Amino acid sequence: MSQKVLLSSKEINIILHRLACQLLENHLDFKDTVLIGLQPRGIFVAQRLKKILQSEYGVTEVNLGLLDITFYRDDFRRGDKPLEASKTRIDFLVEDKKVVFIDDVLYTGRSIRAALTAIQSFGRPREIELLTLIDRRFSRHLPIQPDYRGRQVDAINNEKVKVMWEENDGEDVIYLINK
Repeated sequence: MSQKVLLSSKEINIILHRLACQLLENHLDFKDTVLIGLQPRGIFVAQRLKKILQSEYGVTEVNLGLLDITFYRDDFRRGDKPLEASKTRIDFLVEDKKVVFIDDVLYTGRSIRAALTAIQSFGRPREIELLTLIDRRFSRHLPIQPDYRGRQVDAINNEKVKVMWEENDGEDVIYLINK
């Protein structure tokens, strides 16, 4: 097994700032927009973006929710080990809001399909956008594309993208791993 650094901490930070600027261009004051971090790993991207929007760009109110999609996935009963659900925390209305789903890696698109189903339990959004840090474009099983993309990666066959966060893993780095 070999691994190479795809993005360093500095590169991740630059990409997060660019994504925050793109969100700001399209949503300005965020009064009609909510951010939804997809559990478990999309929450790190979402929390970082919220912090950047507030501290660097003066956006005062950014609603951030955390959505668990475990039991909405079409493959949740296919594995050998039991799945553990994460907490969903959405303490605001999504009815008639612009919702931005945020995840770390867009792979097959199945997580996003599950999120589209799960969010309906909280109301009917006006529109839904997708922001992803890494887009693995050759791996899609469903016709789902991000509106905001940090980096496009052409990972194929046995290659895996591993995103590590300071808060969870002790460092900010993204690896491309060849099994």
